[in-house]
Amino acid sequence: LLPLVSFLIGVSSQGEFLVEISGTTVTITCPLEDGDIQWDLSGKTQDTKDRKFVIKDHDSTPANLSCFLGKKKHQLYLNAKVCATCEELDTLTVAGIITADLLITLGVLILVYYFSKGRRGRASSAGDSRPRGQKTQRPPPVPNPDYEPIRKGQREVYAGLAPR
Repeated sequence: LLPLVSFLIGVSSQGEFLVEISGTTVTITCPLEDGDIQWDLSGKTQDTKDRKFVIKDHDSTPANLSCFLGKKKHQLYLNAKVCATCEELDTLTVAGIITADLLITLGVLILVYYFSKGRRGRASSAGDSRPRGQKTQRPPPVPNPDYEPIRKGQREVYAGLAPR
């Protein structure tokens, strides 16, 4: 499974939400700087007053989220896919996996090149008693007499086979 560590940015009218996903937990940071921020999740006011709003055990259903302080209000449509069984990988681990894969592939290519290069000069020597020289052309095989071309005098024999 691919890692599901995402940093999504939702653009509002005057700032940006920061959305962090870890497993089934979604953390949203409101762009408002002051304290006592109120959160509204799909029409229900939440009791938290922090700048960060945490949704635990999110079920991947889309939600309308807004944070407001007085008359300032920022809205976000959250459509985050979460996974309980996904593993989180940091950037260094992913880069290491890709680098190791490339090095192994390069090693296999070098080995194939090395072993195929050595076999090029050694043609199969077992069982060949004929001298190696220029290949002589063989004449074409004798045609089967059943398939001889039609001659001028035999056209009437085949006249009944023409399409009607």
